[in-house]
Order: sequence, then C-alpha cells, then structure tokens
Amino acid sequence: MRPAQSVEREVGIEHYVSDADGTGGRLRDSPADFRVRELEAFETEPVDADPGPYPHLLVRVTLRNWETNDFAGRLSTRLGISRERVSWAGTKDKRAVTTQLFSVDGIDPGELPELPRAECEPVGRAGRPILFGDLAGNAFEVTVRDPDRPDSTAEIAAQLRSFAGTDGGVVGVPNYFGQQRFGSRRPVTHEVGLAVVRGDWEEAVMAYVGSPSGREPERTREARSYAEESRDWQAALGRFPGHLGYERAMLHRLAEGDDEAADFRAALETTPENLQRLFVNAAQSYAFNRILSERLDRGLPFDRPVAGDVVCFADSDAPDGLALPDQDRTQRVTPERVDAVTRHCERGRAFVTAPLVGTDTEFAGGEPGDIERSVCETGGFDPVAFDLPGAFDSTGTRRAILVQTALERSRGPLSFEFRLPRGSYATVLLREFLKTDPGEL
Repeated sequence: MRPAQSVEREVGIEHYVSDADGTGGRLRDSPADFRVRELEAFETEPVDADPGPYPHLLVRVTLRNWETNDFAGRLSTRLGISRERVSWAGTKDKRAVTTQLFSVDGIDPGELPELPRAECEPVGRAGRPILFGDLAGNAFEVTVRDPDRPDSTAEIAAQLRSFAGTDGGVVGVPNYFGQQRFGSRRPVTHEVGLAVVRGDWEEAVMAYVGSPSGREPERTREARSYAEESRDWQAALGRFPGHLGYERAMLHRLAEGDDEAADFRAALETTPENLQRLFVNAAQSYAFNRILSERLDRGLPFDRPVAGDVVCFADSDAPDGLALPDQDRTQRVTPERVDAVTRHCERGRAFVTAPLVGTDTEFAGGEPGDIERSVCETGGFDPVAFDLPGAFDSTGTRRAILVQTALERSRGPLSFEFRLPRGSYATVLLREFLKTDPGEL
C-alpha cells in the first residue's frame, strides 16, 4: 500500500492498495473522454400506455457536460412543473457524456423540450418514479490524456488482481465512495451531514455556505469568508455569485430569521430533498470509507471474511456478468462458517460488507465489529443519531467492501473499459492507475 492524496484523506480514503507508480495524466480533457451508460434494471410499460395508472414518463437522456441536478432543474423549469416531479436512478459526473434514465411525473412525450447538449428519448411509462438504486450498474469508457508512465498499467493491474483474490482479467479495489460524493473541489457534504447527525444545524449550514476552498475562484472564497466572519446574511447575498443557487437560497432564509436553530434548519431545508438526503448519505459514506481504511491498516482481507464479518449474498436477479449484493440476505460469519462462506465469496455468491450507519444498523462481531464501533465513536455518533426529521432520516444499510470488474486496457490513447455495480465509483478504480490529484480525475 501507499498513502492516499491529502484531499482524499479528508474523506476517509487513506491508502492506495497498489504500490506501483501511477501513469499520471488527466481525465476529462473533453466530455467525450469519460463516457457512462447506465445498465438499466427498471421495468416499464409502453410509451402509449394509459397515463392514469402509469403517470411517470420514462426518458433515456444522453447528456454532455451536464450536472444531473442542474439538468433536472432546467428540465422542470422548461416544463413548468415542480422540481420534485423529476427523478433519476443515479447521479452522474458533469464533465462526461452520460446516458441515463429520468422519470417525469404527469407529462406526455410531446411536451419534452429541447435542451442544449441533451438528447431525450421517451422509452416507456411507469406507475412510480425511478429512484436511486433502480439500475444494475454503469458501463464506462474512459480515456487518459498525456500519461507519464503508460506502461505501469500492467503492474498495477496485476496487483489489483491479487487484491481481488482472482485469476484472469478481474481486478478489485476497496469499494470506497469516490471524491465526488463529497465535493471534488470542496469536500464538505459529509461535514454538513455529520453536523446534521449531531443536531447542530448552524454548523451544518456554515459548513455549506462557508468553508472556503483554495480550489475555488477567488470571488467565491471571499464570499464564503465574508459570510463566516460577518454573519451579515443580507450583505453576503450581494457577494455570492449567482451560480451558487443553493447557498443563496440558504442566505435568503437566514436573512429572514433571528439566527435561531430553527432558522438554520429551515435554511438547510431550502435545498432539494435529494440534496438533503445526500448530506446524510455523505456522512455515512465518510464513516464507511474510514472503516475500509482501518480494515486495510489492520491487514484484514477484503475478498473473504473473517470471524464476525457480516456477508451479503448475491442478488439472483442481477444481470449476467454483474454481481450485485442483496442487502436483504445477510449473515454474520461464525468461526465455524468462515471456510464455507469463503468458498461462496470465491464464487461470487457472497460479499463481505460494512455498514452505512443508520437507525437499523447492527454492528458486526469480532475485529470487524470493533472497527465499526470505533469509527462511529470517533465520529461522535451512533446509529440512533440518524433518527432525523424529514429527508435527513436514514435507516442505513450494508455495502460490499470490495468491488471487482473485468477490465480492458488499450494504448494509443491510454483507455479503460469496465462495468461497475450501482453505487460504485469509476474514479475509485481509476485513481489506482493514475495516482494523481483527485482534481485530475
């Protein structure tokens, strides 16, 4: 192993598991260098189905250089409907070409507007909106520009195959939540979520509105610093750039209040519900990353269980060639069952897990459980703290600690093709190969 980048350590990612030098280089010189296509797993009725029982129009959208939330907001504005009537299964990277499903409640295909850098194809109707998790995974085609050491990919791939515990072309990495989960330029979403979990609404708002980052433009840094230092919300509004719409909405609400806890909570609730959930999800993700880093520090395996681990069995309905865990089928591994469950893991029938902590979380036993409890105690929260109001509430779940994929590599230019299950991050695999600043990913 070698140490992670400093900004990665801020979000709980402490290590690279491969020791070989990285290729260097850059991703996303153009959006076409990073292509993502959803592997769909959402059943629909025909487009001309009765909109009464099937009010949600499913639309396959190919976006170029669009942030998912921004596109949803623009689409709802052009349709003249509430932003909450637009849903999707997974948030995608902005600087990319992405193909994914959206659902829109209560419209007909002919109402879809033309939007720049977007191609919209109606594909069906459904009785409910598409939601996070309503996809099997994503397929990626990624090009690396100007690598310094392109030949190092072979050694890195060999080390990742060893970490995965497999032969052949399958590689594995810790199933970390990637940097973009927390903010690529300014990783603060987990700080907001941790403050919410602790019940400190003021700290949560200031983590989002304040917390200037050296990776932001000077005007933005100055505006955040002014808001932190002056607490003059009305004057701060005049300093915040117009594109920081969520921050401006919070400041508007604060300017109407008396700086009571209820005012800070109301300010945070001006954000869309999916962003409110993301704050708490980012806190869970940070704790998950810390658990994985501690497991690496202690030398525990990722491809097989130790006594006390909780494993999740494979989803029998997953598409061919894409192993997915079924979070409803878990089992704690007793000392007597370690060998038997190891065989299941070797065959892709079971996965070692760690918790995304929530109100329903039950910690593992043995040394894995010690790690889980220690991370929560260090973070100053326990599962009951996630009993929160509205969209901030979370029951939690468990998530596989290892992600594996068949990987195709090519030269001229250096490129990678692979598929990942839903919820796993391409950059978590690619960082092992490039070993560069996350800003280049």
